[in-house]
Amino acid sequence: MNEKVNAAEIFGQNVFGDEAMKERLPKKVYEELKRTIDDGAELNPVVADVVANAMKDWAIEKGATHYTHWFQPLTGVTAEKHDSFISAPKENGKVLMEFSGKELIKGEPDASSFPSGGLRATFEARGYTTWDCTSPAFIRETGTGAILCIPTAFCSYKGEALDKKTPLLRSMEAINTQALRILRLFGNTTSKKVIPSVGPEQEYFLVDQKKFLQRKDLIFTGRTLFGAMPPKGQEMDDHYFGAIRERVGSFMKDVNIELWKLGVTAKTQHNEVAPGQHELAPIYAQVNIAVDHNQLVMSTLKSVAEKHGLRCLLHEKPFDGVNGSGKHNNWSLTTDDGINLLDPGKTPHENVQFLLILACILKAVDTHAELLRESAADVGNDHRLGAHEAPPAIISIFLGDQLDDVLEQLVNTGEAHRSLKGGKLHTGVATLPSLVKDATDRNRTSPFAFTNNKFEFRSLGSRDSVAEPNVVLNAIVAEAFQEAADRLEHAENFDMAVHDLIKEYIAKHRRIIFNGNGYSQEWVEEAERRGLPNLPSMVDAIPALVTDKAVALYEKFGIYTRAELESRAEIQYETYAKVRNIEARTMIDMAGKQIIPAVIKAIQGLADSMKSVSSICPEADVSVQKELLIQTSALLAETKGALEELKVQTEQALQIENVEEQARTYHDYVLPAMEALRKPVDELEMIVDKSMWPMPSYGDLLFEV
Repeated sequence: MNEKVNAAEIFGQNVFGDEAMKERLPKKVYEELKRTIDDGAELNPVVADVVANAMKDWAIEKGATHYTHWFQPLTGVTAEKHDSFISAPKENGKVLMEFSGKELIKGEPDASSFPSGGLRATFEARGYTTWDCTSPAFIRETGTGAILCIPTAFCSYKGEALDKKTPLLRSMEAINTQALRILRLFGNTTSKKVIPSVGPEQEYFLVDQKKFLQRKDLIFTGRTLFGAMPPKGQEMDDHYFGAIRERVGSFMKDVNIELWKLGVTAKTQHNEVAPGQHELAPIYAQVNIAVDHNQLVMSTLKSVAEKHGLRCLLHEKPFDGVNGSGKHNNWSLTTDDGINLLDPGKTPHENVQFLLILACILKAVDTHAELLRESAADVGNDHRLGAHEAPPAIISIFLGDQLDDVLEQLVNTGEAHRSLKGGKLHTGVATLPSLVKDATDRNRTSPFAFTNNKFEFRSLGSRDSVAEPNVVLNAIVAEAFQEAADRLEHAENFDMAVHDLIKEYIAKHRRIIFNGNGYSQEWVEEAERRGLPNLPSMVDAIPALVTDKAVALYEKFGIYTRAELESRAEIQYETYAKVRNIEARTMIDMAGKQIIPAVIKAIQGLADSMKSVSSICPEADVSVQKELLIQTSALLAETKGALEELKVQTEQALQIENVEEQARTYHDYVLPAMEALRKPVDELEMIVDKSMWPMPSYGDLLFEV
């Protein structure tokens, strides 16, 4: 019988959040810390000491023996170094449990051991982690015990950002400053802060752990490098929103419990489109907290899966022939007093503030489409974007009928006099109520879609940190807000000036709006006519990081320096090359040590069968065996030839020193060689006896969970 779970009781129990702080801190200390969190004031060291001691006592009561500065380096995953609370032994041999404000605020991991893209030399080891007090500390319960995790930023000795959080916090300050300028223009004097909020949906696959461990490709790369499609895939559409299997449901229950303890608002769970694929979605949170929470979601999915004899696959394309996994980034702007700046209201044609904000976002996305595309660039994501299952690599905006009609009125007549209504949906069944429809449909083929009161950036890969896309969104919209405010603050007639500015931005940037089928070839051709960039691969997208336009944007708001951007571009190229190299070497290993020997054994079996039958019955028809023998031998020869070519291409790519050239070589030569090797192997899998094939099939992995 299922154990009863009270989500309200356990929610946040392992978080040193507002309730715990209010309970354990002196009132004045609590109020000063809240001012730091809410207003961005510098933290007083005396306050830090009091907070650290209270945090330590709370953590020890929860069973914690160690603490760690939990940070997000440019590896894309989190990092941590554990220190115990114990102090040096006293004369009586006893130890005290101590934790100072200095230890809370500052840590020092080895900065030369994380990717820096040249910012740090091997001998330049000093780096600092610093407490992000706006994201609450929490306790993770793992095999190493209960660990107090303190969310931090990570910078070099010279102050360069070596992580994903520091630029994100910088971008939040930028958009807050510029958004407040827009609000003040419309007479809002009460809102003190504008906060980007995000709700990242997380897709993933589950496979049986024993089968996972029989596949070197899954172990080393996270995706299957070989594999023939089973007789049934996702074509029946019966997995999406289908009944959740018992084993998977038990896993989901435990995931929810662990996340709720950590204060993660795990809200929605369901089966996704592909067999074995699922989704988890939280409620919105302040963007830096949402980024932290998404990292916790990914690590929790993995750890809980193993406890259930499963493995969670977060790769964007673990299986060919069925949908891959993405992560939808639902982004909005909300004031500290609860106003959603992306809420159009019931009559958006009359909501001038919303129309200005919308026009600024159109301008921002059109101006920096390459940068937004690059923020979703990932090696695994190259297998999804534009593959008739995910938004295309071409950035466009879906607004829907209602807003599209309002903008058309503004451009064509200079005024907007109406907003389309949704009307009622009549089901035709007397016992079912009529429903009030939204004023517009949805478009799942759009990479950047407006959905009621937010924008959904749908291009992200399932493994990606959501930090970088939100750095881009915050920065480009802050720039558009700044340029609008600069003009409007000096306007003699504000009403006329804002009207003209909205119309100007819409007319100039409406090419970015597309409400049709983003999967179609017609859209690719239409986008080219419109002059929209099409960057189909990660290596095509990386240069957007270091254009003069991008550098000017980021340096204007102090988010990145040119050196920081160049370092990130170098890391991206290195990552692409390293991932493809690991994949190629894994294919070489599997083909040479597993697949070719298995096929030779199968061929020998066919030959022996022919000889045996012929010796017993010379007149017997052995044409089937002979045909299979010829076909299998031909595919084996093709496999061996493709294997040797892959070895050559991989070795040549390894010799290239320039990181950009090397990445492009892996993309242009090694990847096609990998695909050429996979083709005959997948055909062989359909011929060779299953008992002789050296690894679990797609059918085993996708349907036997």
